[in-house]
Amino acid sequence: MQYWIVRTEPIVYSWATFIAEKVTQWDGVRNYAARKHMREMSVGDTVVIYHTGTERRAMGIATVIREAYPDTTALDPIWVSVDLQAKESLKNPVTLAMMRADPILQHTPLVRISRLSVFPMTEQEFKQLLTLSEGV
Repeated sequence: MQYWIVRTEPIVYSWATFIAEKVTQWDGVRNYAARKHMREMSVGDTVVIYHTGTERRAMGIATVIREAYPDTTALDPIWVSVDLQAKESLKNPVTLAMMRADPILQHTPLVRISRLSVFPMTEQEFKQLLTLSEGV
């Protein structure tokens, strides 16, 4: 199993909307590196949903339920989507400031490459994010 973070602007598609809908097609990604990561996602992988913009915080956990397939919102067939199922909200959102201050998370692509919308996490990074969410 692999771990991922996907970023979304909450005014476009929020965690609250995702929780209400339960399943979503993660589409609209138009970055080659992010597309590469989406192609590497497998059914059962864990995905952290992160709000960008003024919020800048991890909100919840989802699971990949359908691997990469052509993005129906794209004019060019090179772009892909994956389907995600909402799993659970984090006990407490984990802010970007918290991640930057954490010795394990400060080296993640989210902190280092802020424009990338989809990227991998290590299992250690994922577990540390959960620890921060618990407030431990």
